[in-house]
Amino acid sequence: MKRYIIYLIASFLVSGMMTAQDIDLNAMPEPGPTPSINIETPKSFTLNNGLHVLVVENHKLPKVNISLKIDRPPVYEGKIAGVSSIVAEQLGNGTTSISKDDFNKKVDFLGATIIFGSSTGFANSLSKYFPEILELMADATINPKFSEDEIQKSKERILESLKSNEKNANFIASRVSNAITYGKNSARGAFETEESIKSIQLKDVQNAYHQYFHPNNAYLVIVGDVKFDTAKKLIQKHFGSWKKSNLNLPEATPINNPAKTEINLINVPNAVQSIISVENITSLKMRDPQYFATIIANHILGGGSEGRLFMNLREKNGFTYGAYSNINTSKYTPSFSAMASVRNEVTDKAVKEFIHELKTINTLTPEELNHAKAKLKGDFIRSMEKPETIARFAVNSAIYNLPKNFYTHYLKSIDQVSLAEAEKAAKLNILPLQSRIFVTGKAIDIADGLEKLGYMINYYDRDANKITKPTAPPINPHISVSSILEKYLNAIGGKALLKKQNSLSMEGSSSMQGMEVVIKIKKAKEGKLVQEIIAMGNTIQKIIFDGKKGYMSMMGNKEPITEELKGEIQQMSSLFTELNLTQKNGLKMGGIEKLGNEDSYVITDGLSTHYYSVKTGLKTGEQKIRKIGGKEVMIPTIYSDYKEVNGIKLPFTITQTIMGQNMVTHVQSYVFNTAKDSDFTP
Repeated sequence: MKRYIIYLIASFLVSGMMTAQDIDLNAMPEPGPTPSINIETPKSFTLNNGLHVLVVENHKLPKVNISLKIDRPPVYEGKIAGVSSIVAEQLGNGTTSISKDDFNKKVDFLGATIIFGSSTGFANSLSKYFPEILELMADATINPKFSEDEIQKSKERILESLKSNEKNANFIASRVSNAITYGKNSARGAFETEESIKSIQLKDVQNAYHQYFHPNNAYLVIVGDVKFDTAKKLIQKHFGSWKKSNLNLPEATPINNPAKTEINLINVPNAVQSIISVENITSLKMRDPQYFATIIANHILGGGSEGRLFMNLREKNGFTYGAYSNINTSKYTPSFSAMASVRNEVTDKAVKEFIHELKTINTLTPEELNHAKAKLKGDFIRSMEKPETIARFAVNSAIYNLPKNFYTHYLKSIDQVSLAEAEKAAKLNILPLQSRIFVTGKAIDIADGLEKLGYMINYYDRDANKITKPTAPPINPHISVSSILEKYLNAIGGKALLKKQNSLSMEGSSSMQGMEVVIKIKKAKEGKLVQEIIAMGNTIQKIIFDGKKGYMSMMGNKEPITEELKGEIQQMSSLFTELNLTQKNGLKMGGIEKLGNEDSYVITDGLSTHYYSVKTGLKTGEQKIRKIGGKEVMIPTIYSDYKEVNGIKLPFTITQTIMGQNMVTHVQSYVFNTAKDSDFTP
């Protein structure tokens, strides 16, 4: 089964109707007066082992949040890159005194949460269970149980994640851009690989924990319904035995921006979109006088749907779903970045618009300044509703050595920024003439256009190795559209056998946002189709069409199939599309490209692109342009794991990317010629 209309789900969800008649949706509401904010000052103390503790009493709700932060720079892990991730998985995975299962049972019984990262920990519970949860968190922090069996399980999970992301352009873009900026063999640029994960042993995990997980560079923040004196006694009791160490934290190697803006093109042959990120290093710190002016300028540029980048690249040009920018004031990796995912064919145009907006951001208007101030103040006020915000404020104040009134005067500091200060801050921290432009995508489609922009271009593979400019391999002059389609039809079973089939039923399963989804599809000749999507035992979408009429139901809402969708559904219901493609005009050869690590012939009709293995003839994938929510969306599909069913080869693994989300369908069964006309009756 090669055709899905899952994208109709997205279309149904994002479509809607505005009914308000008297509201000017383009008018920005006027900001009100700046309110006063009262932020509780933490009470603090330091244990003999160096653990810094901050306690904020908040008795509005009977809850307590516990946050642990280890302040350490990125560490170069070399041949065992990824060991910190495994340490994080092992913390909270049982201790030397309690098994993993018993630990989890205790936490669940108390209705609490305890989770760890490579340099963080978090717990929350009702205040009456605070003593028990604090004790469990301390035990997990100080006495972790590292076992070869559990470490092997962690390694297998990471390896599976690496495998599933090996063609994920967003994943590749993130790790390769860091490797290029900071150096592949540096703490900030190294990334985990299959080889590095497999190399990690029990002793490596133990050494990493003992080397970097210490109280004398750690902060423990308690926020909630607890008395300071009570919390202090419990923390001294449970965290006092955590042993301090002589810290020898490495200094970060200084990184410079390029003398001139350059493009670093990361080749992902199967990418259907280009991921663009324009980046430069800054030295901005939260305590700097220009901090508030900078975050205002950044918000005007790309802080949301009202930002210049969004209005240009999405609203004006329709290149993307969204374009944004970010100022990172991390203690160890301060930087600026602007990013978007765009269609391949507009990559060069999008880069040009990015640079245009970055060059002009040092000229702002009073209206932009006022709206940015109002939005940032509103975001700050809303964030105060969350206890974790108070914990973050407390940790930031300590780690970044912020003035005592930094957060209490936060709104006032935003109000005081002048137009000239915001423009100056933009000029100092946003550097369009000294940036690294990272473009992750299909090089053979986008390189020529990017070269015309006039920047120096460096080419990289997905492992951050420098390569020469990718080119399409030559095509045998005797190969044609007809011969490719003929080879495919013969490879899956031959025209005679395919034409004998009257119906095809498929059942498979996938995962969407962590939820298992069952997909059932029946289709028959004359354009008949039934598709049902089931989650948690409930039908969340059903489409039924008898070739002339039908309906689509979504979460109980039932709508007739529109005329616009009828043609699409009839096309989708084709048992073997290529039988019809052989009679279709307008098909053109598009060269040879890599898809799923296979050289594949490309056939296109302008709206759809089909890929067929040069070696086997089997279909490796396709790309279709569809309209979802009024926007054209490219939906790529990769076919793999072909198996024979009644003499016909069909793919048992189907991977689709829908609105940026990968959806892998594992087919359990295909059945021919069992569907009845009554199955398609609306």
